Amino acid sequence: MKNPAAEPSALSHLLSLPVIVSALGYFVDVYDLIVFNIVRVPSLKGLGLNPEEVSILGSQIYNWQQAGLLIGGIVWGILADKKGRLSVLFGSIIMYSVANISCGFVQSPTTYAFLRFVAGVGLAGELGAGLTLVSEILPKHLRGYGSSIVASVGLLGAVVAFLTNSWFDWRTTYFAGGGLGLALLALRVRLYESGMFEQAKVQRIQRGSMWAFFKDAGRFWKYMRCIGVGVPTYFVIGILATFSNEFGKALGISEEIVSGRCVMYVFIGTVIGDMFSGVLSQWLKSRKMAIGIMTTMTLVGVLFYLYGGITEAQAFYVTCAYLGFSIGYIAMFLTVTAENFGTNLRATATSTVANFVRATTLITLPLYQYLKPSFGVISAGAIVALLCFAIAYTSLFWMEETFHKDLDYVE
Repeated sequence: MKNPAAEPSALSHLLSLPVIVSALGYFVDVYDLIVFNIVRVPSLKGLGLNPEEVSILGSQIYNWQQAGLLIGGIVWGILADKKGRLSVLFGSIIMYSVANISCGFVQSPTTYAFLRFVAGVGLAGELGAGLTLVSEILPKHLRGYGSSIVASVGLLGAVVAFLTNSWFDWRTTYFAGGGLGLALLALRVRLYESGMFEQAKVQRIQRGSMWAFFKDAGRFWKYMRCIGVGVPTYFVIGILATFSNEFGKALGISEEIVSGRCVMYVFIGTVIGDMFSGVLSQWLKSRKMAIGIMTTMTLVGVLFYLYGGITEAQAFYVTCAYLGFSIGYIAMFLTVTAENFGTNLRATATSTVANFVRATTLITLPLYQYLKPSFGVISAGAIVALLCFAIAYTSLFWMEETFHKDLDYVE
């Protein structure tokens, strides 16, 4: 089969400025999004909290960030469909960069929670607007490759965040992330708006409406399915990786498990997984089959993580890397979201779906914490996992195949 990515014209599309800048934007986005997961324990200990407070307040601060993502996803998504993709790519990066620099000066958990909320609002706009722009400027036979490039480069931000924290203290880690975001602004000046959006802008149609997803039953369930297929990804990131120190102790691993290291391994795996899933979907000519394969691989990994009898730290870290690889369909389900909706609602759908998936920890994390005293760490994790995968498989079963879909249309 002829590989379109090997053709010069295809390469020129895939290496165009919007793709490169969107990928770098997602790199900074992931760095600033995941930095709290990495510095959660050392930063809260640095503020004088004891281990119990680190766990409880750490969960609360993390959920403030996720709440910001939830609100920001709606705000930025609507703005991207009303005012343009570029307005979001500029505004969001300024907000989350300033918020992350401010986190480097924090002195109390209350201020910390507020700043993570502000950062969450800002971070919510990056991925959805970037992938929407890339999906609209690339030919349909290259969209899978484009999403893989954006995701793979972007997810390396988590690795850089971990390495930065290894070399410097947690405050400097925040300063570096915010500085990278502000530096990226210079590249964004040269970006151009999506042609599809410019065409939709002159039409007399409603753009950027959340209500549009709820007033039509078919559109509503299509929207919910896009969220549902992504739920396992943030179960792995938000619970299994972020609270891996608790799972390691519950499994009886003698060596202390470092949560930041687990997060890093998960994201290293995700970088490779996102490249794999994009190529897999192109080879299969099916988004649904690629997502189904990756979801099943994730289920196998979660079962091994919880019940595989892991006793060594090294094996635990390798399992985290595998789980990262298996959830490497994040950009894929967001590409599917972009392909499911017309130009007038596309950015709203993609931005809100991305952040609603991230914000599922607002439900799964409190549920895990609630179940933990009665069932224990392992069983509590398993119950939450069962819920997440039930939602994902049900959503995937009813999802529309969008591989060959032309995106130049409106709702």
